Amino acid sequence: MYPLETRERALALVRQGRSLNSVSREMGISRHAISTWLVRVAPALRSPACVRCAPHPGSPPDAAAYSYLLGLYLGDGHITSKPRQHHLTITCADAWPGLIDAAEDAMRRVLPLASVTRGQKQGCQDVKSFSTHWTCLVPQHGPGKKHDRRIRLEAWQQAIVDAHPWEFIRGLLHSDGCRITNWTTRVVAGRRKRYEYPRYFFTNKSADIRRLYAETLDKVGVEWRTTRRGSETYNVSVARKASVALMDQHIGPKY
Repeated sequence: MYPLETRERALALVRQGRSLNSVSREMGISRHAISTWLVRVAPALRSPACVRCAPHPGSPPDAAAYSYLLGLYLGDGHITSKPRQHHLTITCADAWPGLIDAAEDAMRRVLPLASVTRGQKQGCQDVKSFSTHWTCLVPQHGPGKKHDRRIRLEAWQQAIVDAHPWEFIRGLLHSDGCRITNWTTRVVAGRRKRYEYPRYFFTNKSADIRRLYAETLDKVGVEWRTTRRGSETYNVSVARKASVALMDQHIGPKY
């Protein structure tokens, strides 16, 4: 039904990392047809080998995207396991459309041929990617809530975070952090004046995830301290002027 050049163009788009759904929409071809061509014409593209499942396990080729996605997962992500595939979900507030786009882009870069969708919920969207390999790439997955279980990075993950620390910090802040403006008052020459200053907050119940965040801040030269929320030290604060300026240079507010 379709000429050879049409099939070749569709497969070329898939090789570039495009999802089957996006290629289908762009070219006006059914997803089923493209899937059939992958099976018959390019079986090597049908089910790309997972870098962690290979005989000699390696790291994702787009390490920067992986570092960012790992930060998003540790903050607002989870994996749902089913018999034949796993769903990686990152929940993003509607207030930050740029974050929603960035989460989807990171998923596509880490596993280019995995299907990615968005699901609207009240006040937020679930960005989902479907693949049998997400638990290979995110071994922190497990039963229960993340703050109730041990969270440690494997050596290959730590190597990626060490190589791309700002992407990891950015992912954590985009999920469970914010940049806000604090204020205080001082008496100057007998008059009380108001002063405003920016600061970054990261809030997470998991002591392990807070530790990973703080250790990465140390590596990039950002000064931080913990602050309390009630009786719990859930917050990591960056408020010193030089450190905030460094964070602004690499992170900035959500968008």
